[in-house]
This record gives sequence, structure tokens and C-alpha cells, in this order.
Amino acid sequence: MITGLKIPGRKGLSIKNKIGIYNKMKYVYIPLISGGDTDITVAVKKGDYVYKGSVIGKRKGNLRIPIHSSVSGTVVDYEEKFVSNGQKVKCVVIENDFLDAIENEYENNDLTKYTKKEFIKTIQECGIVGLGGSGFPTYVKYNTDQKIKTLIVNAVECEPYITADYVLVREKCDEILETIDAIREINDIDEAIIAIKSHNTGLKEVIDNYIGTYLKLKLVLVPNIYPMGWEKSLVKFIKKTDYQRLPIEKGIVVSNVSTIYAIYEALKYKKPLTERIVTFTGENLKRPQNVMVKMGTSASEIIKKVGGIDNKDALYIAGGPMMGKGIPTDDIIINCNDNCILVLDNYSLDIETTCLRCGKCVEKCPAKLSPVLIGESLDKVDRLKKLQPTRCIECGLCSYICPAKINVREKVRKAKEILRKEG
Repeated sequence: MITGLKIPGRKGLSIKNKIGIYNKMKYVYIPLISGGDTDITVAVKKGDYVYKGSVIGKRKGNLRIPIHSSVSGTVVDYEEKFVSNGQKVKCVVIENDFLDAIENEYENNDLTKYTKKEFIKTIQECGIVGLGGSGFPTYVKYNTDQKIKTLIVNAVECEPYITADYVLVREKCDEILETIDAIREINDIDEAIIAIKSHNTGLKEVIDNYIGTYLKLKLVLVPNIYPMGWEKSLVKFIKKTDYQRLPIEKGIVVSNVSTIYAIYEALKYKKPLTERIVTFTGENLKRPQNVMVKMGTSASEIIKKVGGIDNKDALYIAGGPMMGKGIPTDDIIINCNDNCILVLDNYSLDIETTCLRCGKCVEKCPAKLSPVLIGESLDKVDRLKKLQPTRCIECGLCSYICPAKINVREKVRKAKEILRKEG
């Protein structure tokens, strides 16, 4: 049984408009962070000219992956800026020359021409990471000697307000399906499945127009519940199986659909990950829209582009209302992990009362945890270890469902941090 809850989607604000493009920024601020890791080797210095796609830095350690410039221009400074996780991060400041000059032109008309080794090298060198929010280096999923039996492409996008994946599939369906089939062929994968919510009939019609030419690719409709987009829920529903840590244990790879499109551009043009679609939405935003944003752009510039805010007393959230993080300003730098900037009216939070012992947070937790017990054990490390808060996916259902208005998710987050520090 898949655990979840049907919650208001609020996607109508941004779903109808076409993808906008913003490339008027005078400066970009490329954050020296990758997957939360700020231990980055910097590859440029002040005064250097960089092309669009030039390597700015590279992550150290086992998961080495480059960070690229999203524009061509001159490195003018280094500056600390806020990113969506709330941290201030050192950024490479590049003055945009508005030429979008690239060092080497490349175009490949046959996405299947790559060997598996060449495929892995290409997506690694292009810095492709999971665009569903994890930022995990994508090449690692395919760099395995284990047989990959199934590729599941996650286009569920179950978080309220966010429509970046939806509009991408609607406008780039042919390219996405071509890439899924190429990945399947290159990696000798038996089957490929693209998953969308069952009520997205318009998106189903778009996919049905193309999918018939791909004999080993099928569309699966999943229940309209939250958090159906969690990969464990997807694997459970589609393949009727569980795994301990990673889907590859069962011969399965799960990739977000925006990641698939980034792979398309890498295979087709050797284009690094320099931009992504971000949903700018919320009742306090005048013209909600999905925008193709260059990495390193300040969110405040895009908010102005889409008409600004209705009420100056705004609440900004990086991500959706369930898993997102409140941010103190709209002057945060867009990075690969950012699929949404949500602008709401700043309202007084509900007053937290005493836990009612109703058990709703336990009943609805998709990770089968006891969130309220975790929250009550922050000063008991041994007990915390037994309660396993590190398995929490931070979906926010526990806080959403709590009749006592307790911010249970934040307590579980603190528990995870306590155990990380304990090692």
C-alpha cells in the first residue's frame, strides 16, 4: 500500500503559460557548491575571460563533478551570496558580455552513437545532476556493473504549486522521449517507463502523440497523492518491490524528467548544465510563470520580470510549500537544486498547541517513521538512533496533517542534524 494524502495542487497559477526566458542579467554569481559540498577547487581567477560552459570549479572527493559558467564574460570578483538552503556561499562573479560565446560548437544527430563509457563520461563532464532537488551526480547512477533492468522517469511533480516538469514535458516531449530511448539503448536497459499523475489528462495526450514510435517505452499513471513523486513510492507502485538504500539494488534507475532533458542537451550539443526551468509562483506574485533561468541569476531579477509582488509583506519559499525552505529575501542565487520560488502573503503562523497523541503523523509518514516520538527525543541520542530520523525524506506531511499545528518536520530535521554531528 502506498502511503500518502491528496492535497490541493494550486498549479493553475503557472501551468498555462509558455516557458519564459530571462537572459538580461548584467552579472551572474556562480555558487561554489555542489550537492551541499562547498569543498570546491576554483578553476578561474579575477580578470579571466570565460565562455558559456567554461569550467569554473570542480567538486573534490569521490563524486567529482564540474561547475560551469552560465554566460560568457569576465570574472570580476568573488562574493558571498545566499542560496536556497539558507547558507551564504562563495560565488564567482562574472560580468555578462551578452554574447553567449561557447568555445567549441558541437551537434550530434544520433543520440545512440555513444558507448556506455562515453555516455557516462559525457554526462559527468557536463555536470549533469538530479534536477528533482537532490543535486546528486547523475553519472553515478549509470556507472555500475549491475544490470539495469528498468529506467523510471519521474514526471510526477507531486509538490503543490510547482509546474516546471509539467511544462517541460508539454513543450519538449519529443526530445525527452528520444533521450529516454537512447539512454535505454546505450545502457542495455530492458524497459523504460515515464510516470505522471493520473489526473494529468492533458499531459497524457501530449505523450501519447509521440510514445507509439518507442516500443520499449511506456507511460504509467500514478495516484494523485502526495508524496507520490518520492522514488521509493514510485518503485513500489510501478514495480511492486522495495529496496533498502538505492533502487539499483533491484536493477532500477530513477531519473527526474528535467534531468533527462539536461542529458538530451549534453548528448546532442555537449552542453553543460548551465540553466534550468524554475517555477515562479504564488498568490503574492503578479504574473506566475515558469522561466528558463541561467545558473547564478538572482531570484529577485526574475520576480521583477514576472511583474513583481502584490503585497510588500511577502513570504518567500525556495521550493514548494511542503518540502521547501523559507528564505529571508528574494535575493538568493538560482542553482541546480531550485525548481521553484514561491511568493505567498506573509501571514501569522498557527499557534502550536500540545500534541494530541492522535497518531496521524505516524499514519501518514511515507517512510514509516514515528515523527512525534523523534521530536520528543532530541535530547536522547541513543533513542534517536533507534527511531532512525535519517530515513526521513522531509516531505512535510507530518506538519501538514498535525491538528495541534506542531512543526513536526522541523523537529525531525533537527534530529537528523544531531545524528550527523554524532557521526
